[in-house]
Amino acid sequence: MDTKLIRQYGEDILCYRHRAARKKKRMQYEDFDKQLIHLHKEERQLSKQKRNLGWEALTPPIQRGWKRFFVLREDVARSKHKVFFENILQKINTYDFSWRKDFKQKKRIRGRKIYVVKPQSLLKLSELDLVKLEFNELEKQFFYEAWETDCRGLFVKRFVFKEPWRFVLRVKPNMVDKVRKRDNLIEARLQEIDDYLSKNRFTGRLNKILHGSDGNSWLKFYEKEKEKYRFKNKSLNQILNLINEQQWNSGNGEN
Repeated sequence: MDTKLIRQYGEDILCYRHRAARKKKRMQYEDFDKQLIHLHKEERQLSKQKRNLGWEALTPPIQRGWKRFFVLREDVARSKHKVFFENILQKINTYDFSWRKDFKQKKRIRGRKIYVVKPQSLLKLSELDLVKLEFNELEKQFFYEAWETDCRGLFVKRFVFKEPWRFVLRVKPNMVDKVRKRDNLIEARLQEIDDYLSKNRFTGRLNKILHGSDGNSWLKFYEKEKEKYRFKNKSLNQILNLINEQQWNSGNGEN
């Protein structure tokens, strides 16, 4: 409360809870933030209820496209090491889905659109994956270390299977025999909350309340990390070309 009011009317005015305009404005922001937090909690609770509705059988089952995955090659399946490589395959197998049985997709090559087979590879593991999937020392010997760039442009270490020829791809119909149960009231309320947050652009404010950031600070962090590894695994000529290009760009910017 303003001290001028206390000097003018005395300390008795404190019992009237008179608030300054600045404090009123701050209380409005705090009340709005509490409403956003309440909506976030309601959304999490409804999402949990939606996930726990369970499944119901679909009779008769229907086919939705095709699925492709790795299996043991015939000679490996007949060998005495069948169980060993089956255990490895269960941990690094990947599944892909397509509406086409041949798994072809459009690709533009020299201005022409052609159909090429969609590539698929075994799972490349991180150090944490080796621990989570409980690889023993013998299984680890079938992997080698490789450095590659991830989706953020950062160099990361991966463990790649040494003998991928032991596995072959197999295509099967993707049969669906069960579907999730649905609750129209839950889905309508979730859609209402999502529309309110997205259309009014309150998502950034909610992220800042919950995580201390509006979601854009991670871009600055990854830009710094990307700059740190910019010259990694590059030859001297490539490094000099990058430096010259950076100097040329900065010079043009100054002009």
